[in-house]
Order: sequence, then structure tokens, then C-alpha cells
Amino acid sequence: MSTAGKVIKCRAAVAYDFKKPFVVEEIEVAPPKAHEIRVKVCASGICHTDDHALGGGMASLNFPVVLGHEGAGVVESVGEGVFKVQPGDHVILLCSPMCMKCKACLHEESNFCEKNDVGKNVGLMLDKTTRFSIKGKMIHNFMSTSTFTEYTVVDEFAICRIDKAAPFDQVCLVGCGFSTGFGTVLNTAKVKPGSTCVVFGLGGIGMSAVMACKIAGATKIIGVDINPTKFNKAKELGCTECVNPDDHSKPIHEVITEMTDGGADYGFECIGKVDVMASMIQSTNYSFGSACIIGVPKSTDRISLDVMWLLTGRKVQGAFLGDYKAPLDFPGIVSDMLAGKIDLDPLVSWRLPLEKINEGFDLMRNGKTIRTVLMMPKK
Repeated sequence: MSTAGKVIKCRAAVAYDFKKPFVVEEIEVAPPKAHEIRVKVCASGICHTDDHALGGGMASLNFPVVLGHEGAGVVESVGEGVFKVQPGDHVILLCSPMCMKCKACLHEESNFCEKNDVGKNVGLMLDKTTRFSIKGKMIHNFMSTSTFTEYTVVDEFAICRIDKAAPFDQVCLVGCGFSTGFGTVLNTAKVKPGSTCVVFGLGGIGMSAVMACKIAGATKIIGVDINPTKFNKAKELGCTECVNPDDHSKPIHEVITEMTDGGADYGFECIGKVDVMASMIQSTNYSFGSACIIGVPKSTDRISLDVMWLLTGRKVQGAFLGDYKAPLDFPGIVSDMLAGKIDLDPLVSWRLPLEKINEGFDLMRNGKTIRTVLMMPKK
């Protein structure tokens, strides 16, 4: 029986307050309006950004809310005026959507659309309403996607169609973690063959950065993390050496500088801590080092820089979603995955049902996973 045009009742993990466990319960998902798409979510990664929001690290967050922003699924129905996808298409949901019309979207070096909700955290569709409710009460959405639910509704610009052969439990990572780490290395830093790289933080984003450094031809790739249980996996993916700052009496940037004969060519901070960002910058070569900040800190955090770190020639830059223009570039990443050029499966440590979402967050907080993926029922 077709559900198009009808309210769908389904399970979702609802957050009701900061630092409180998710409540998995039945919600109502309204049909899509014009230029909107309703999607059956099939898989959703658990990202540190979700915990960042839940922990109060963002400037604002409206409750109740369905979090999750790293998802893939199948189009269930479309609203009036939607032509880019049709029911049955497989899609990646875009947490950094692009209208492809604004000044930022049209700039060749930008991917941060003016309509992006990241940083604003309004938690509504473009028409300033939401399709989620529970017992008549509105539920907010998150980062234009909301993937911790069996069904979601997104604006048309927050979706891209992909090859149906791609496995959802892997391709969902393209929606955030993988593309963020992988793309920052290749698109932002443009790592050169024979170079030295240092990656701070060996979670999903950091491991993806390591993979890209290897593909780019870096000859020395140093992984930095205080959790040594991640080192074997990091070396499998491309790290030539791994360092635990707790094993050294001197500051970690001094250790890296010694290991790289004056500092790494490229550095990547994949955690979101301003003190680690400072260490990463100082770990790069004082004259020609390139330092990339990827991790998202608390909205109230500020980094303190010695201007001489920059005047000597270092470059410090940030990147969002690996500088990919998602609607244009993500299908190509999926094609490369299907062609065997990249392998996302090693990044998935756990696959859990939606009911175990709180367990999944505990695994992430305790450093026992690279990426945990929530698998939704197939029906």
C-alpha cells in the first residue's frame, strides 16, 4: 500500500534536552511539501558532531529534536515540483546542502551555501516549519537532514542520487565523516607525493584523512591519538607511525618536529579541541607547513595564536565537508567506492539497530569505535 501523501508513523531517536539519553519512540512524519522529499532512512552514522550538539557545544539547539546528519536511504515520495529524484531512488542526505544559485555555491572554491543551517541551528525546513511531530507537538530537525529516524523529510537541495549498488552501511559515511577527512587532504591541502603528514585524532574523520594521505602519495604519515588501541587500524589504513602524547614528557609538537626534521609538510586536526589545534599548527614546518583545521570546537572556544607561527610562512586553513560540492561530487565518490578505488568498510566498527543508539554513543565517547552505523529495518 502506497504511503505517498499520508502521514507516516515510525520510530525515531528523539533528544529532549542537553546531555540526556535519546528516547526511541514513535513519531509522525508528514508528507513532503513542494520541493521536498521524504526518505526511508536505511543507515546513519553516529558522528561526534551529533554528540557535540547534544552536549551543548553549539551556539543554539532547539528541543525536542531528531539529530543525525550522516545518512543514506531510499526516496519514499516527493513533493510537487521535484524532478531530480523519484520514488525508489537511492540517495545520500546532505548535511551541507547546496542550492547552486547563491554567491557561495557558484564560487569555485566554496561549498558553504548561504541557506546552510550549520551554525544557525534553526532546526526547521526552508519554509520555517518541520515535518516531525509527536502527539501534536513539533519536533525540530538537524543540519537539514535528521537521520536518527526511520523516515525523514528534506528540502530538495539536501539530497543527491547515487548508484543503487552502493551498500547503505558504507555509503552513509560519505554524507559527513569520510568526505570531511578524505576531501580536506585532497581538495583543501592538496597533499603532494613524497610529503610528510601528521593527523591528530584517529576517529572516523582522522582515519579517512589517513587514507587520503596514503592515496596522495605521502611517504610519512604520523597518527596522533591518546588511545593506542586505534594504532593497528591506523597503520592498516596508511599510517607509517603512531604517537601517543601521553608517552612523552615534552609537548607533542616538539616530538613531531623532531620526527619530521623540522615539522610536517601538512597537519590535520580532526578532534575539535583548540589546544590540539595549536599543537597541530606548531607540528608543521615553520616556513612552508600547511595546517588544516577540520574538527568542530565548542561555540565558545577560542584559539590563541602566536602571529610568528604565520609570518614565517605557515598556512592555516579550515574546511567543511572536505571542500566537496556535495551534489556534484558525492556520486563520483560512490562510483570510486564501487570500482574498488576506495574502501569504506574498515571505517565501520559497529552496526547497531536504532534501539541501541545510546549504546552507540557510549562506544564513541569511550573511544571504542571508528564509526558506528545505525541500521534501520528494511521494511
